[in-house]
Amino acid sequence: MLAGLVSTGCVRRQFFQPDARPDATLPLPATADSVRGATAGRQYARHGQLYNALVGQHHRPSWAAPVAAPVLNLATARPGGLQPGKVGGGFNSTSLSLTAANGSAYVLRTVDKDPIRATPELVRGTFLVNVLRDNVSSTNPYAALVVPPLATALGVPRSEPRLYYVRPDDPAFQTDSLHHFRGQLAYLEEKAATMPDKPAPAAVLSSEKAFAAVFASPDQRIDQAALLRARLLDGWLGDWDRHAGQWSWALGAPMTGGFAPLLPLPKDRDMVFYRLDDGVLGWLIGHVAIRHWVTFGPRYKNPVALLSNGEYLDRRALNGLSRAQFRATALALQQQLPDTLLNRAVRRLPPAVFAIEGPRTIAALQARRAALPALADALYLDLARRPLVGGTAQAETFVIRQYPDSMQVTVYPSGSETALPLFRRTFFSSETREIVLEGLGGDDTFVRSQALSQQAARPRLRIYGGPGSDTLTQGPSGASVTSLPGIRFSQGSAPAGQAYDKPAEE
Repeated sequence: MLAGLVSTGCVRRQFFQPDARPDATLPLPATADSVRGATAGRQYARHGQLYNALVGQHHRPSWAAPVAAPVLNLATARPGGLQPGKVGGGFNSTSLSLTAANGSAYVLRTVDKDPIRATPELVRGTFLVNVLRDNVSSTNPYAALVVPPLATALGVPRSEPRLYYVRPDDPAFQTDSLHHFRGQLAYLEEKAATMPDKPAPAAVLSSEKAFAAVFASPDQRIDQAALLRARLLDGWLGDWDRHAGQWSWALGAPMTGGFAPLLPLPKDRDMVFYRLDDGVLGWLIGHVAIRHWVTFGPRYKNPVALLSNGEYLDRRALNGLSRAQFRATALALQQQLPDTLLNRAVRRLPPAVFAIEGPRTIAALQARRAALPALADALYLDLARRPLVGGTAQAETFVIRQYPDSMQVTVYPSGSETALPLFRRTFFSSETREIVLEGLGGDDTFVRSQALSQQAARPRLRIYGGPGSDTLTQGPSGASVTSLPGIRFSQGSAPAGQAYDKPAEE
């Protein structure tokens, strides 16, 4: 029974179900526009009680639950049809880019996953591949259907995935590169998340391009309030896989101050309602080995680990928000998520899956909603310990005002201290150990506005000037100095692995 887990044998060749229809030996009529009794991955439910006790039952019953789905027809799925393009996908999914007649971009993604591409070449022929493939059962195959109404209520952009069955004999899927789609369930959705009744953005950027624009000039800035709403939604849903590659960014119209905001557009909701720790080995993996694989439940079991995959974004694009703003955002989200909405959203699960998961999912969402302020506070305090504040490739002036219990950092365009600041926040010694300032490009000036008779022990200040002729000054005289108590000043750039302007990894 446990041979696939503990043996040193080879990877199982016939791991995946051959067809989502259990009765696939009976031909599907050419006129059929839907199928019933299809399963997302019944291979995950073939284990016995002992295996489930050791490894975990996860979402195996949902993967094997019978569901109904329309048959995909690219000619009619959208007005004017859809034209297939490039085959792609991340480490797990297989995806197909599609273009509608009006130019809109769509993507078709398999519901089932194959993580073999995430494994090193040395282990691809071993039983470890079976273990990783079986771990896909930790995900809920239909959780993405629940997200759209919840995201809309919070003002967070979202796609609208629709479940389809791909005919094994569909002429559009007969090439070798598309064999993973044939006879399987797949999601068709917009390539970029949107907000209903909102105009299309001027441009949609990848995380790599969006943050490169932020580092280059103050003309583009991340909408921090919008990102916080999206990140608290991630945590509430238990969606731990939120690295930079899981986001796009909509470039908005210029605002007061002349800068254009970049609005976060979440992608791929594969890890919503993740469940791993309901078996001995699953518990060890999630609590000891890979701590950010956090199981969804009524409690936030490890909120910092749950949100840690988004650390790149959080440290660079939530750094201007206060503790009060974090709390106010969490309280607002609570009001925008009434029980009626939760019930309506969770009932978007297929009926057989709702019968398995619906009541406990709703109860867990209600409990997690009540604890949203605590989640927000945990994220805030984690980020506040050692915040990063960066300039751009242009010249800026950093003004530091130190008080007995806090330090205020304000960033202005160079020589324009009467203009609207690019950044301003007060950091408290009870929360912050060290602040890292990075000037990046240009001839930056770092000004400590006054000398204190008593130097506070915290927060300390670490300054990297970056390329250019950067200066550190103190007091009204503006005299240049090379060091000050509590401040470490370097003319060069921060180490590449820790730098504020480290490129976003897709």
